Amino acid sequence: MSSVYYPDYLQLDKLLGAQAPESDKRGQPAHDEMLFIIIHQTYELWFKQVLHEVASVMALFEDGHVDDNGGELSVAVHRLGRVHTILQVLVQQIDILETMTPLDFLDFRDMLRPASGFQSMQFKVLEAKLGLRMEDRFGKQYYTSQLKPEHKSAIEALENEPTFMDLLDGWLGRMPFLHERYWPADEAPFWDRLKAIYVGSLVTGEEGNIALWEKLFETGEGRRLSPAAARSAVFIMLYRDEPIFHMPYRLLERLLDIDEALATWRYRHMSMVHRTIGLRVGTGGSTGKQYLAGALSSHHIFQEIADLSSFLFERRKIPALPASVKQALGFKG
Repeated sequence: MSSVYYPDYLQLDKLLGAQAPESDKRGQPAHDEMLFIIIHQTYELWFKQVLHEVASVMALFEDGHVDDNGGELSVAVHRLGRVHTILQVLVQQIDILETMTPLDFLDFRDMLRPASGFQSMQFKVLEAKLGLRMEDRFGKQYYTSQLKPEHKSAIEALENEPTFMDLLDGWLGRMPFLHERYWPADEAPFWDRLKAIYVGSLVTGEEGNIALWEKLFETGEGRRLSPAAARSAVFIMLYRDEPIFHMPYRLLERLLDIDEALATWRYRHMSMVHRTIGLRVGTGGSTGKQYLAGALSSHHIFQEIADLSSFLFERRKIPALPASVKQALGFKG
């Protein structure tokens, strides 16, 4: 077997030769364009790694059975944690980009039209695979308008594929521990008791939450998570200290971490754009800060999981589980 040489292994000739500033081509060298290119190339490399991690986690859920005994859920939690860490790095990279002043950017900005970060296929694929559907997007009529026809078709095709949100719904909906076979016949229905405790915890101004309870846990109207999945998620959150729920709870937390990191990235991006170009139109024709602000408020992929925190209450009020359920939730020796 031939030896491996570091520059060849990393294909550094290709990688380090992949920066071709437009300002140099036009004989008007702009110093900061090199920084601009390298930052965005680095983003795309990290997006590739994030997609690699997300695809591997989705594969664990796609067969309809997550093998806890084989450590699959632990692997999923670990890899989603890595995604979160990478997204934090992406936020931090904005600090470097902000060393470029507005005048530095204007030295080459108009040479880039109509190219725009809005044309990043990998970021669009990531959002779509995690669960952001076209119908839920802010400015959806504009979302694919700047893409090449083949890229537009590829993004639209993702609308017909299962997302991680869909797989999560199926996984949560299969959780068996709320099934009546685990509960003694003389026990009052668990969800009736839980609802009574919850309603008793509401304060003035929260009366509307009763209708929201019914929407989430009974009808599921207009929601991505089915009532069964929503009930399972709340059960996991309330009884997260039970041994079998340690990993499921961490999985839900990692998804909220990812959503928060994406929101932080969008906020920092929006602030940077405003700081750099003010209220001007983006190079790709978007409304700049206005579009980014709309996306920031609308594009929370796992918001339905965050919504479930509305239905938690003090630990001292959480009903004790009957022995039959406690046994089912424990590790088997």
